Amino acid sequence: MAVAVVAVIAIVGVIFATGMLSGDDKAPAETTPFNTSFMQGSFVGKVKLADGSQDYMKSYEDSEHKITYNISTVDDSESLMDIYYIQGVMNPEQRTINGNDWNIYFTQAVTGNQTASADNTMNIIICQSQGDKQGYLIYAIIEPKSDVNGTNIFGEAYTDYIEPLLESITLKQSSDVPKINEEFGLTESEFAQQMELIQQYKAGNTSALEG
Repeated sequence: MAVAVVAVIAIVGVIFATGMLSGDDKAPAETTPFNTSFMQGSFVGKVKLADGSQDYMKSYEDSEHKITYNISTVDDSESLMDIYYIQGVMNPEQRTINGNDWNIYFTQAVTGNQTASADNTMNIIICQSQGDKQGYLIYAIIEPKSDVNGTNIFGEAYTDYIEPLLESITLKQSSDVPKINEEFGLTESEFAQQMELIQQYKAGNTSALEG
């Protein structure tokens, strides 16, 4: 589940080898509702379910604008974002939208081992919210050939697609939420040890991840 998303944005590395378009003169955007056991809301545009085979991760595609949305839940989404931190995903924008507190990250990735260029760089927006026992994640992967600007909080992808989506979201409590340590194939103690190294790294001990 989460591991698949991590692979998409090339962050498995060091340790774990409805809405309105902006503008007063625009008509309401076409929306596509979705409803899962852990989250419901509405995407802007014509969006279709691409992969619904897993209970706690769903993938949706906007083929017109070349945006893929992966939504998922896990018990500890904050630890997942700490893992992303060591790969350079940091300094989120913090927003409270529709009663939910979100950390919103902007990053980029390329497919495979290619050198980054305008022709193969994907813009990615990650929205993360953590409750008492359950975390929620939305990944918007904006393909290189998308006609949507997804580079930052002021870009079209956020203002016209992500923000209206977050405004529509209702988060649900789930039973048997996937455990983050199990998603990485680790015991709880093994995962805790790895997270301790990450916390040391974030505190300035960059040698914690060596070896």
